[in-house]
Amino acid sequence: MDPAAADELGCWVTKAGLLGTSETELLAGFCERAVAAGLPVDRAVVLIDTLHPVHEGRVFRWSSRNGGESHVAEYGRASLAGPAAESWQRSPFFHMVQSGRPFLRHRAGEPAGERFPLFAELAEEGQTDWVGLIDRFRPETVIGEMDCVYSSWSTANPSGFSEDVVAALKRLVPSLSLSVKSASLVRIAETLVETYLGRDAGRRVLSGRIERGVADRIEAALWFSDLRGFTRITGAAEPGQIIPFLNDYAEAVISAVHEAGGDVLKLIGDGILAIFKADSQAEACTCALEAESLARSRIAALNERRSAKGLPVTGTYLGLHVGEVFYGNIGSQDRLDFTVVGPAVNEASRIAAMCRSADRDVLVSDRFRDAASAAVRSRLVSVGRYALRGVERPAELFTLDPGAQG
Repeated sequence: MDPAAADELGCWVTKAGLLGTSETELLAGFCERAVAAGLPVDRAVVLIDTLHPVHEGRVFRWSSRNGGESHVAEYGRASLAGPAAESWQRSPFFHMVQSGRPFLRHRAGEPAGERFPLFAELAEEGQTDWVGLIDRFRPETVIGEMDCVYSSWSTANPSGFSEDVVAALKRLVPSLSLSVKSASLVRIAETLVETYLGRDAGRRVLSGRIERGVADRIEAALWFSDLRGFTRITGAAEPGQIIPFLNDYAEAVISAVHEAGGDVLKLIGDGILAIFKADSQAEACTCALEAESLARSRIAALNERRSAKGLPVTGTYLGLHVGEVFYGNIGSQDRLDFTVVGPAVNEASRIAAMCRSADRDVLVSDRFRDAASAAVRSRLVSVGRYALRGVERPAELFTLDPGAQG
């Protein structure tokens, strides 16, 4: 490979990484420029682990046969046993990890290919040479399982890769790996803040809203829910059942809130605090009740599944309110929480607590009712006036008319 072309390719992939180019675009751009510079690459694969609640990592694939497009897939965690683990253990990358080798090469027809099904597949496709590389990170920079970038390169050139081409790959691929790592770190940061702070709060933090005491005054519909009989159920359940129990019901509620346009800000034991912001309070109230309907439906389906397995079931108590809150960073200099505070938040939690006394699954405040649209108000019926603990004025509370529930 011409040194000038190699320098140009290295410069491009470095700048593309600095610009925040996606991994798929990085791989496609790298391969296209490598081929144009004389490297006979027909297939390329890049893998990198990540830090994600569900996925272990992402794999990016490029082939000259599919129009030069790059595709991405996410892979789950490979347990110690099972198909995923077996597939990984038959991979040449697994062999490289186990042996500590950063480089492996296999030419079509070599006996070692019998150990790895991948090489037989490549031979059937007409690939004649395969090169695998692992670019490792320093131990102190490892995040989760993300400790290296795996890549493989193959060709259908009858004579395979020349030694010059292999040397060029060894020299150029680390720049690609660095750019892929950069893009993956950005993705990890987004995942972490959105997972632990909520989607909207996470985006605000990443945009620079991290200074202590910086908070916006916003009008929002407030959601506070918890589980019926949680203390009794967990007291009687096996210890190993408690976390799956919480996860099942949290998934039903949180997915409903998100689907209806809300943001979950806090998980407090079995309690969930969420907000709904919209162009108008009426719209926010509509979204909150849409989430209630979705959650109720999902919990009913969940209870059927759990009952069939002999597992404990429950439902939710939900309090809905509207009001002005402070939305931002609260805490100490080295430990902040991005959340909502204000009297309205306290009222929402007190309203949820009144569900037990009022024997209702859903209670909404008179302020929520007044702010809601006429269509929503028609679905609400009064259950009387109640004194809320820590709130000066008695509040008239409403619930959903059983005959009008969606």
